[in-house]
Amino acid sequence: MSNSVRLPWPPKELSPNSRAHWRTVNKAKKSMRTSAHILALEAKLRAPADGDIVIHLTMHPPVRRGHDRDNSLARCKALLDGVADALRVNDRRFKPLTPVIADPVEGGCVMLAIVQQGEE
Repeated sequence: MSNSVRLPWPPKELSPNSRAHWRTVNKAKKSMRTSAHILALEAKLRAPADGDIVIHLTMHPPVRRGHDRDNSLARCKALLDGVADALRVNDRRFKPLTPVIADPVEGGCVMLAIVQQGEE
């Protein structure tokens, strides 16, 4: 049983720098949250029963261009909400580590792993 999941790359509308219409942003949020929920259930992610849930994000952008870590994490909010839904936990328990910006892959993706106690 793996404790990681491959999630879709968040669209540009979810960037804090986006100036998209609120309806477009909400549609993107709903889509990402639903996708993350389904993918996390399929991956059978598990979290500790209590305490912090340490999350490691590896960002594989769709193109080789400068991506900063704080905006990358902010773009993932809807994905994290979907994972929290799948785990049936409050996302305030999540303790995301600083995201790693890795090599691009076609279409982009976010690799999310739940770090076990002592592996931080």
